Amino acid sequence: MKNKVQLIGHVGQDPEVKTINSKKVANITIATNDFYYNEKGEKIEQTEWHRVTAWGKTAEIIEKFVVKGKEIAIEGKLTHRNYDDKDGIKRYVTEIVANDILLLGK
Repeated sequence: MKNKVQLIGHVGQDPEVKTINSKKVANITIATNDFYYNEKGEKIEQTEWHRVTAWGKTAEIIEKFVVKGKEIAIEGKLTHRNYDDKDGIKRYVTEIVANDILLLGK
């Protein structure tokens, strides 16, 4: 098996784009929706939020064409990292490092 993630969803906020060591990096969140029925037969919608990071050309595409609310498809790999925040508390992050993006919708 290969570490591969594919998502289709809507962007939660305008991209945050930076340049690190002369390479672009873009950070976005994507909302995906799933539906299920509870014991009473009622349809329930569940929204999941995913953190996405993209580097290089993919980050440049995000910077030029992606805005809050835009529907996109991404493909990448799931990663986990940790860091110490300004108060010395260890924080854990799970995110998708995107290597491909497809612009959908209008």
